[in-house]
Amino acid sequence: MTHETLKKPGSNDSLNLLLTNAIKYGPKISHNRPLVKMSVALAEKWFVDHGEYRLKTENKPAGVIKDQTAFCLAMLNSANRAILECKLSEATYREASRILMRDALIEQSPRKAVTDKFREKYGYNSPTFLVISPSRACNLHCTGCYADSDEQVQSLEWDVVDRIVSEAHDLWGAQFIVISGGEPLAYRSQGKSILDLAEKHPDSYFMMYTNSTLITNEVAERMAKCGNIIPAISLEGWRERTDARRGAGVFDRVMEAMDRLYEAGVIYGVSLTATRENVDEILSEEFIDFLFTQKHVLFGWLFQYMPIGRSYTLDLMPTPQQRAWMWEQGWRLIREKKVFLADFWNHGTVVDGCLSGGGHGVGGGYLYIEWNGNVTPCVFVPYSPVNIKDIYAGGGTLNDAFAAPFFAGIRQWQAGLKSGRLLNPCLIRDHNPVLRQLVSTHGAHPIDANAQAALQDQQYGGGLDVYGQSYAQITDKIWQESYLNKSQVTPLPEKG
Repeated sequence: MTHETLKKPGSNDSLNLLLTNAIKYGPKISHNRPLVKMSVALAEKWFVDHGEYRLKTENKPAGVIKDQTAFCLAMLNSANRAILECKLSEATYREASRILMRDALIEQSPRKAVTDKFREKYGYNSPTFLVISPSRACNLHCTGCYADSDEQVQSLEWDVVDRIVSEAHDLWGAQFIVISGGEPLAYRSQGKSILDLAEKHPDSYFMMYTNSTLITNEVAERMAKCGNIIPAISLEGWRERTDARRGAGVFDRVMEAMDRLYEAGVIYGVSLTATRENVDEILSEEFIDFLFTQKHVLFGWLFQYMPIGRSYTLDLMPTPQQRAWMWEQGWRLIREKKVFLADFWNHGTVVDGCLSGGGHGVGGGYLYIEWNGNVTPCVFVPYSPVNIKDIYAGGGTLNDAFAAPFFAGIRQWQAGLKSGRLLNPCLIRDHNPVLRQLVSTHGAHPIDANAQAALQDQQYGGGLDVYGQSYAQITDKIWQESYLNKSQVTPLPEKG
């Protein structure tokens, strides 16, 4: 059978129509369960058909296409649960449907003209999102904090943050802004807060990583009224592990915050930090079922502990063997339970590799800006070639940050990675010698004393080198058996 004779899946028109009606009628659609069921079945069929078409027409490992299809189905299931199980506010329903689903994933036309112009100028796709840590301040003092946050107020000025968000939208077509920290809800500058930022930019969608202890009833109601901001709440596992790292009583305060958000009609998820000590706990079926079923969590981000920031140590990193188990268990949960659970180190197949430095040119990608204005390739790569405040003072824009040689060098390295490295794509953890060389070649400077110490610590660098080599040996086998061996590749789901 030739590619020309294959039947291509239907266009996006039917999905656009469904989402347009979802936006128009809002949460009322949830009362019509037969309509919801029919709509989800239609969308699921489209994703499966599209996956089957890609298997026959794309020169890409079958296992990669099947990972991407499974992840899309998990996202669809999350949307279905949001409609049927959560009492979303009208604004939350409308903005999630309009910005996240229709504009960003299905139609994409609002950003097409901007992204085409960017690609013509730079030869790369524009970054699809931006991460900002506008404040170092935090009301907690967690062990091993990557940002070394504390009560000290150290913030990026409001007018700079506001301009960054505007430029990301206007110059990159980026509608998704991630707010990290410090604690985002502790941010104050020129009388403004993060919620003010979301209200001022209604065509952008904001997600913030938060410890949730500052989410009062009033904050939850304001989020519900905005509709375009969702919290990803940090946890380390059950009560004992969460309180051990974050402070006594924090787990119970998180549970209370989730209840407030649910009652207010706000979408929320979790941010789970995996260490050598808690891997089995946070990926257990019991814990995942508790979060996604009992606590109405709709998405989860899985961060493997990175040895940067306060009191960095290699001893908390999941071992290569644990990381391989996380890959297996994570995909099992996604495929069998259809939970929207993303592991930033193990799910490189979903996004075609590392997204740092502005992206590898085939989609995705981001830059990170912290509270002093330093622009880095990634939240977890604390080395910067430029400062956004200096760029603005010189009459430049975000595009000048993107064009910095350090970031260009990262993108060039990403483009040269073999496809088998989609399972271990991390520049700092899996390919630390490359990072050290790029930092040296382009003169990127450490953003703080912790990053400087790590760069000079030969035991640290040597330990990461050994880690990367050990994990590569494991992933080489996984890649061969689970992605290239067609008899072993997990089949696509049955049509719904």
